[in-house]
Amino acid sequence: MRSKRNVLSIILNILIIVFVVVGTVVMLRPRQAADGSMLVSRGWRNLRYFTVLSNEFCGIVSVLWLVYYIRGKHFPALLKLMSVAAVALTFVVVAFFFAPANPQRNLYQGGNLWFHLIVPVTAMIEFGILDTDILPVKKTWIAALPSLVYGLGYLVNILVSGVGSGRSSNDWYGFLTWGYPTGFAIFAFTILMNWLIACLMQLFNKICQRVMLFLHF
Repeated sequence: MRSKRNVLSIILNILIIVFVVVGTVVMLRPRQAADGSMLVSRGWRNLRYFTVLSNEFCGIVSVLWLVYYIRGKHFPALLKLMSVAAVALTFVVVAFFFAPANPQRNLYQGGNLWFHLIVPVTAMIEFGILDTDILPVKKTWIAALPSLVYGLGYLVNILVSGVGSGRSSNDWYGFLTWGYPTGFAIFAFTILMNWLIACLMQLFNKICQRVMLFLHF
């Protein structure tokens, strides 16, 4: 017999999948580049952004979680932690850095509404009520791998292809505007944030478990 918590997890994982699909479809609209949002590329070129990649990864992990659940198998806690930490990083960076720095842009419009807000918030709630293992701190650093791999790919692409300019710029986030040392520092800080967010998500899950136990949920 399924517990209320598992039923809620099933519903939320299905919602994450639906929201990612909707966000992807909206992102691929021909007029996406003119919606005043941060996703300024057209169509599949938006896949170069960490925002999009992290959300797609989160959707894939939810699909895998459902498959494991249906088959009665234990899903790897680390994959769930990696996916929620990645989209939570996107949520934090947009809410506290990009949005204040770009008041003229609507960062919650079009595909960004789904990828910057709806999917991350749903994923964080889902992880909070998820019946999963709490990983030791020494393993939580692995949850920062998505931002580490992305950052390395971003910088290697620039070193190989050059920075470029305008819409052809390989520094589409503008992190190297103040030089390579600053760019490297930004990426190092981002990876650190990714790891800290993973630790906070585990703490959030632990608190939620105690609350649900108290409520007999």
